[in-house]
Amino acid sequence: MTQPLCSRAARARRRGRRARLACSLGVLAGLLAACAAPPAHQGAAYAPRADGQRLDVAALTELGRALFFEPSLSASGRTACASCHDPAHAYGPANALSVQPAGRDGATPGLRAAPSLRYLNTLPAFTEHHFDNDGNDSIDAGPTGGHTWDGRAGSAREQARLPLLSDAEMANAAPAEVVQRLRSGPLAARFRALFGSAALDDDARAFESLLFALEVFQQSPRDFYPFTSRYDEVLRGRATLSAAEARGLAMFNDPAKGNCAACHPSAPSADGALPLFTDFGLVALGVPRHRGLAANGDPAFFDLGLCGPLRTDLRERADYCGRFRTPGLRNVALRRSFFHNGVLHSLEEVLRFYARRDTEPQAFYPRAADGSVRKFDDLPARYHGNVNTEPPFDRRPGDAPALDDAEIADVIAFLKTLTDADVMPQR
Repeated sequence: MTQPLCSRAARARRRGRRARLACSLGVLAGLLAACAAPPAHQGAAYAPRADGQRLDVAALTELGRALFFEPSLSASGRTACASCHDPAHAYGPANALSVQPAGRDGATPGLRAAPSLRYLNTLPAFTEHHFDNDGNDSIDAGPTGGHTWDGRAGSAREQARLPLLSDAEMANAAPAEVVQRLRSGPLAARFRALFGSAALDDDARAFESLLFALEVFQQSPRDFYPFTSRYDEVLRGRATLSAAEARGLAMFNDPAKGNCAACHPSAPSADGALPLFTDFGLVALGVPRHRGLAANGDPAFFDLGLCGPLRTDLRERADYCGRFRTPGLRNVALRRSFFHNGVLHSLEEVLRFYARRDTEPQAFYPRAADGSVRKFDDLPARYHGNVNTEPPFDRRPGDAPALDDAEIADVIAFLKTLTDADVMPQR
C-alpha cells in the first residue's frame, strides 16, 4: 500500500543525522576512491585518473566550480550552469522568468523552471517504492527521489549530463562536442593538470571526468548545504522567531490549516538533524497551465512530469502522470517563479493557490464555453484522479479557505526565515 501524503512528514522527520552524514560522506568517499562502477550509459569502467593516482578534493572542487561557471562549454558560448543556477540566489535563477533562455542561440526558452541546487546532497535516486530503514519499514511511500522535476537523474553527475546535451539548454549535440569545447577553452590546462596529461585525449573518459568534477563541486558544504538560515539558529537555540513567524510556523505545521509539513517537514529529527523541508516525494498538485510557455502554444501538448515527455521510461504509468518532485523550501523567499512551469510569481500567489484551489477555482483556472471552471487545465481529464486531495486540498467551492490573508502573511514571514545568511538580501 502506498503511504498517504499526510504521513510523509513523519517519515521524513525520522531521517536522522546518521543517514544524512552517511549519504554525504559516502557519496564523496565513493567518488574519490576510484569510481570503478561503469556509468549507466557507458559500458567501459571509469576512474578519475587512468594512472590510478588519487585526486586532491579541494582542487577537484575548485575545478568543478570553474566548470560550473564556464560558458564556453555551451553551443552558444553564453550559457553556463551558473546562468540558471546563480550562487547569489541559492543556486537558483536570478530573475523572475518562468523558464530560462538558452539553446544554440542563447535565447531558446526552456520547458521547466530552473530549481535551486542547494540541499540536494542527500537526495536519493528515484524509486517507485520507497521504504524507510527505520520506523515502519513495511510502508511503501511511493515514487520518491531523483534529480530534476521528474526524478530521471539518479545522481548529481547524471543530472549534470542533461543540460549539457539538452537542445533547450547548453545544446551540445553529443559528449564529444562538449569535450572539444573543453579542449579549446580556458580550462583545458587546468583539467589536464588535475586528471592527467592525457585526460582530454579520449572523449568518453574526458566527458565523465567533467561530470565527476561538477558532481564533487556540488558536494561542497559551504556552497550547497551551509545550514545558516535564521531558522537554523532558532533550532540551535541561538535565536527566536517573531510572533508573526511563530504563528506562520504553526499554520505551516497544522494538518487542519496549511498542512505544509506533510511534504515539507519543518522539525529536526530525534537526533537533531536539521530539516530539509522536503520529503523528496513526487506529487500531482494540478497547478494551472502556463499559457505563456512556448511549448504550451500547442493545445495538445502537456508536460506530465513523471510520465513524460522528458522522462520516457514511465510513459505507460497513467497513475504517475502530472507528478513532479517536491522541492525543498530553503531559500524559497528568493524565488520569483514557482512550480515546475513557473506559472506563479510570488509566495502570496502560491499560498493562495494552496488555500483556495478548491474553494475558489475560478481564481486560478479558465472557464469553458458553458461557463464552468476548467479545473486542472494542465492535465488531460483522464489524469485528474492523480491530483492530491489531502488537506488543504480537501475543500469544495463555498467552503472557507484553509488559510485567510493574515495567516498567509504569517506563513510567508516564517518562510523568509529559511534564507541562508550568505544570500540574505541586503536591506
